[in-house]
Amino acid sequence: MRHRSRFEVRRGHCVCVPVVIIPVDSLSEDALTGIIESFVLREGTDYGHREFDLASKCLAVRRQLVAGEAEIYFDATTDTIDIRPCQGGS
Repeated sequence: MRHRSRFEVRRGHCVCVPVVIIPVDSLSEDALTGIIESFVLREGTDYGHREFDLASKCLAVRRQLVAGEAEIYFDATTDTIDIRPCQGGS
């Protein structure tokens, strides 16, 4: 696992929030599927002008994770998981 920081504004101040990047291959198939489904089902996730079914959305996110184009972030401060595009410079 790699550690990275992200910045966010809390109470009007910019704070550094440590996050852990979870390697895709360290998760069981069920855990990975659950994380991906949770991500694509979030309200506000935008996939463009076309509508896609859940399976298509999950497959697209999985491909990005496997290709190294996206990463799974765990934020211990909020106890949340997110999937984000890779920022490079690992």
